[in-house]
Amino acid sequence: MLHNIWGHGTYISPETNQRLSSVAGVVDRVNKLISIRPLHTRYTGEIGDLVIGRITEVSQKRWKVDINSRQDAVLLLSSINLPGGVQRRKTEADELQMRKFFSEGDLLVAEVRETFQDGSFSLHIRSLKYGKLRNGSFVIVPPALVQRCKTHFHTLPCGVNLTLGLNGYIWVSKHTTQTVEELAIYSNENEEIDQENREAIARVCNSISALSRHFMCINDKMIMLAYEASLNFPVKDLLKLDVMEVITSEVSEKMILLKAGMRR
Repeated sequence: MLHNIWGHGTYISPETNQRLSSVAGVVDRVNKLISIRPLHTRYTGEIGDLVIGRITEVSQKRWKVDINSRQDAVLLLSSINLPGGVQRRKTEADELQMRKFFSEGDLLVAEVRETFQDGSFSLHIRSLKYGKLRNGSFVIVPPALVQRCKTHFHTLPCGVNLTLGLNGYIWVSKHTTQTVEELAIYSNENEEIDQENREAIARVCNSISALSRHFMCINDKMIMLAYEASLNFPVKDLLKLDVMEVITSEVSEKMILLKAGMRR
């Protein structure tokens, strides 16, 4: 381990001369650099990160968005798609109807376009996979627990869609087979969700909460393991502490078996 480079969140113990963590968090490895990301901290992101946010203010040619960082992010009017996918410069008429696109309290998924020295971010949603979120439920976890993946949009085998924001905001929604029409990307109308889908969404949300409470890493595979372990309990009991303990213990055992199988 002497060839590793030690970063933030580590120190050498004067008594044992061993490298220890100075904070409770998640080990972050980038090549030889090893650092610790604290669990209880604000989101500090990078360009290209996928984030979920909530509109807090509508101002001149921009929206302010809460993304769990030290300051609200900024979404410029020029950084969104117009209804119908029309490609043109934004006019005063577009500025007057900004609340038809996003209003206070709306949830959206976006990508970090730029970071600033004061810790704020600029976002963009110039893609049809980004935009307003509907037909689902919102979950908050520590940002350090959400693992970076090739994609943060997942369709789980249980029949729900999952969007993992690297800022610790997660969206679990009804699965739709048809693509969203370009004219409806800013619609506030939720589709009707039947009882089976409601229970599936609630079970996935409670499984995520169980993983978060026991500080386990969160990705689509871990969530499905927790979901499968939760099937032995009714949805309403999943937030009880003893039930959470049983679910996360079963997930840990399955992960140990999977890692042992991969080593073989």
